Amino acid sequence: MAPIPVPSDRSAPPLEPVGRTGLRERMTVPVLAFGGILMAVMQTVVVPLLPDLPRLTGSSAGTVSWMVTATLLSGAVLTPVLGRAGDMYGKRRVLVIALALMTAGSLMCALSSDIGVLIAARALQGAAAAVVPLSISILRDELPPERTGSAVAFMSSTVGIGAALGLPLAALVIQYVDWHAMFWLTSALGALGLFLAWWAVRESPERSPGRFDVLGALGLAAGLASLLLAVSEGGQWGWSSPRIVGLFGGSVVILALWCVQQLRAEYPLVDLRLAARPRVALPHLTALLVGFGFYANSLVTAQLVQAPKATGYGLGLSIVGSGLCLLPGGVIMLLFSPLSARISTARGPRVTLALGAAVLALGYAVRIADSHHLWMIIVGASIVATGTTLAYSALPTLILRAVPAGQTASANGVNVLMRTIGQATCSAAVAAVLVRHTSLVDGASVPTLHGYLLAFAMAGTVALVACAAALTIPGDNAPDGGARRLRRRTAPAHEEALEGA
Repeated sequence: MAPIPVPSDRSAPPLEPVGRTGLRERMTVPVLAFGGILMAVMQTVVVPLLPDLPRLTGSSAGTVSWMVTATLLSGAVLTPVLGRAGDMYGKRRVLVIALALMTAGSLMCALSSDIGVLIAARALQGAAAAVVPLSISILRDELPPERTGSAVAFMSSTVGIGAALGLPLAALVIQYVDWHAMFWLTSALGALGLFLAWWAVRESPERSPGRFDVLGALGLAAGLASLLLAVSEGGQWGWSSPRIVGLFGGSVVILALWCVQQLRAEYPLVDLRLAARPRVALPHLTALLVGFGFYANSLVTAQLVQAPKATGYGLGLSIVGSGLCLLPGGVIMLLFSPLSARISTARGPRVTLALGAAVLALGYAVRIADSHHLWMIIVGASIVATGTTLAYSALPTLILRAVPAGQTASANGVNVLMRTIGQATCSAAVAAVLVRHTSLVDGASVPTLHGYLLAFAMAGTVALVACAAALTIPGDNAPDGGARRLRRRTAPAHEEALEGA
């Protein structure tokens, strides 16, 4: 079968009026960042609604939980798939498609109260997980080298900013108006983000030749769906139940066969030989560990501060109050992303990544030392957010330095996938710890403070392992072909000749 031709025209785009072109160029980074924030908001706004959805939709709590699980599964599957499609057919084109699916899913949620429709809509919204890796790849292709580091760092931090904004926003809307209004609002924001991306973002000229690996995409989807479904539902279905054991076993077999198929494919979905190189594999491993490490902060903080005062540690805050506790962390992520870029420029992204993981561990040490006073809880959560900013801002830079320009979207998609697997694993591990450490308060079973502290200790330990893994990443200061290409855009001709010599 002949490969599907992929456009590779590197000619300059048609001339446009100077003012309009200049405005578009200036708006590229803010528009892409707005898309990243929207993606994170869309993923988190449903969380405060989960306790009331069984009553609002006439469904069981287990069925309602699929509104989170469906987004997780579809996002994990579609991120590397859409990343590869972006490398082949155009990153801007695929970015617009992902934003359109996200907005369509939000609109479906606004128009329906049927749980089946809501779950399907949330699965559509999972496509938005590809927005950040696609945007990072666009930034590499379009920006001059002196702006790329800070823009990529800011783009990476949008995930935390959006999550910090989404929880209190959703809680406020749910508390004072009908819950459908929340999805009408996100639909309007999604439509705005879609229009801005279509208007401001230029199509990248970089292309990866070949044909799309449909078999590889199906195999990856089946393997990841089995793995993440087992991890997500193990606590509810029972870790030793036949369904969970079967899903884990099936995922191992499917992913093993998928690896064989990818190694034999002429145009694989994921270049496993490239991914196995230490400069790529170790950032992927660290992304998984950092994803695990930071996610416990989001999972546990809201539960801990909402616990009734009768527990002896709970603060009895409302949903809105608990969401506001995480808001300072979002502000910190916004402020610290330029610092992360400066550290990476001066010391290398490997140092930034290791520093971020160490700060993550420090944040959990603060949480263990004092989780009784609100201001200390906010301080500890903010330190974790600072470490997350440093780590997440460094990871894309490491990937960009280690892979060819034609594979940046797919490689960053795999890196985001590893974060997702880490978050899912953290969710299951924290749930298992809290279920084993409960006490009766006013006739209800609630986690003990000891259980929360164990969860913090577990996440902090994983963060330390991530720090050690980051320090083993080789040669992050050596520029690869992509970085060399970026330098040559602005390098004088004689410098380019000297470099070639």
